[in-house]
Amino acid sequence: MNVIGLMSGTSADGIDAALLEVDSGEALPRLRLLQCEVLPFAGQLRRRILALADATSGATSEICRLNVLLGELFAKAAAQVSRRAGISLTDVALIGSHGQTIAHLPDPIAEYGVSVRSTLQIGEPSVIAERTGVTTVADFRPRDMAADGEGAPLTPYLHAILFRHPRRHRIVLNLGGIANLTFLPKGRGLRGVLAFDTGPGNVLIDGTVARLSGGAIHADLDGRIARAGVINRRLLRVLMTHPYLRRTTPKSTGREIFGPLLIDALLHRAARWSIAEEDIIATVTAFTAESVALHVMRDLPPGATSAELIACGGGADNPALTERLQQALPTCRILTADKAGFPGRAIEASAFALLAYLTVHGRPGNLPRITGAAHPAILGKIIPGRNFLGIRQ
Repeated sequence: MNVIGLMSGTSADGIDAALLEVDSGEALPRLRLLQCEVLPFAGQLRRRILALADATSGATSEICRLNVLLGELFAKAAAQVSRRAGISLTDVALIGSHGQTIAHLPDPIAEYGVSVRSTLQIGEPSVIAERTGVTTVADFRPRDMAADGEGAPLTPYLHAILFRHPRRHRIVLNLGGIANLTFLPKGRGLRGVLAFDTGPGNVLIDGTVARLSGGAIHADLDGRIARAGVINRRLLRVLMTHPYLRRTTPKSTGREIFGPLLIDALLHRAARWSIAEEDIIATVTAFTAESVALHVMRDLPPGATSAELIACGGGADNPALTERLQQALPTCRILTADKAGFPGRAIEASAFALLAYLTVHGRPGNLPRITGAAHPAILGKIIPGRNFLGIRQ
């Protein structure tokens, strides 16, 4: 079965599209990547998406418009990855679309006698199905949350398929907007897999760079700014007291916690302490690395500190961040996903291709011990395409 996965992460830098051949295996599905593509967002569109993710600025009409606009762009991404692979969309059985997260609020709040956990991803799947003709599965997080889970992370199933090793412990670390890790014990498939969000990935670095530059720069490319600065130990100690770092698993987080409000607070403190701009970026970069290392050392089983650490996501291309991470975890061997055998930029999109496959075959896609859900759940909502009746053939 040919399946396309579509994903746009917390950093909202563009759409990742992956086309996979998926086949049933004896225990886990078998995957073969046929093509992956990255379609960057225009700067103005990225700013509109990030504004929606800021709880103080999103308007209902803008959410409605961007939901449809992103659906159109996701459909174009699906068509492009299929075309580049030399495969007609009529030969694609499924599209799995994560969409674009604009809010993720997994902590339950009691209202009117019920417990409310919520998440919102936009990128209208009905538009994707209509434009491509391909049955589309989307909105994967809410079913897990309805079962009292965090709705995240949802990538560990794929991580186990791609990277589990018979003789070595491995950690898959996604340094996207938010950092999340998956611990893969040696030789155990899905058994014993642990995963959770560790805190900020690129979200604080990018947001702070953008704020300090007045929007002229949106990322610390190649870690140049951080490398020009010196870590302010006083500010780093304050950041390391963040309440999220003390939370026990299962846990997940988002821009709501490590976004504009935290940037406001740290920049206010930095101004009071007369910390130079490049030192702020160096310190925020160190905070990302140290928060990951804290969770590895404290929350993973013995042996994790000498595991192979497979880095992916945009932060894997930031040498200032990866060098700091290596200093914080000196006995881990850090390598990129590409060197471990799978293109890093295709990983998250591939995860949603896999989840779509599991959904239409009536198989759960969540791992309750990771998300905290009460039971395994079949995830997502199915939007029939023109190929719908033949989907199980």
